[in-house]
Amino acid sequence: MTQELIRAYDNKNQPILAGGSAPVPHAYFNLLKLAKGQSFRLSLPGYETMSVVLSGNVDISVDGTTFPAVGQRPDIWSGRADSVYGGSGADIVFRANADDTEVAVAGGTCDTKFAPFRVPPEEIDMVDVGSPETHCHRRIFHVLGQNGAGRAGNLLVSELLCDDGNWSGYPPHKHDTEGEGETAHEEIYHYRFRPANGFGAQYWFTDRAGERTVHMTRTGDTFAFSSGYHPTVTSPGHQEYIFTILVGLEQRSLVQNFKQEYRHLMGLFPGVQAMVDKFK
Repeated sequence: MTQELIRAYDNKNQPILAGGSAPVPHAYFNLLKLAKGQSFRLSLPGYETMSVVLSGNVDISVDGTTFPAVGQRPDIWSGRADSVYGGSGADIVFRANADDTEVAVAGGTCDTKFAPFRVPPEEIDMVDVGSPETHCHRRIFHVLGQNGAGRAGNLLVSELLCDDGNWSGYPPHKHDTEGEGETAHEEIYHYRFRPANGFGAQYWFTDRAGERTVHMTRTGDTFAFSSGYHPTVTSPGHQEYIFTILVGLEQRSLVQNFKQEYRHLMGLFPGVQAMVDKFK
């Protein structure tokens, strides 16, 4: 199995994708939902983490270093994230300062233990891709991207906002083979829609005959994959948010291999080259 859609459910602060699980054994994903004053402790031997506050406010302690009052937005649609990095196997304690605090914890395998650090909203790097006219307008907010070079392993974390009725992950590309012109990265998508009853579609296919799948996506669904092309679309009237986790199997930099028959489209959509460059 190289791809899987996990339908929305109450994970009760337990990992949606635990480290070592197919189809992304090198990646980890958890959603923490905490009430004011509630605490949660986490330690993942062999995995580095990025804790991204989706809503609310929380104190985050990493191996005894406390980052106070992390989180400056009421929801994912209201500004850029506030986040904390934890090194491989770090002892992490979360203590919520507000009700309805939600934290997305992204993880990736890492042999080196790096020092913890905070990425406040003003340090988030954004790239604008596509346009409303080309029906592929989205903004990618790099929480842990180039800012992690030299102080993190192969974990990349971002938030994507896609206009209603538009495509992302387009033109189709893949990143499942390590070599010239491509790197091998596992990936996880977690979806939200505005309004919450919105929906979209997640396409997945390879160059092999018969390997073609389309999933209907709803708020709270999660898609994990270790191979294949993976364009996404949201329906008209429904803005889409995707929390994205990438873990490089050999290196940190992501090199996307755009499907040959669609490469001519790259020049038609503004910002595609900037998107490519920002992931390197």
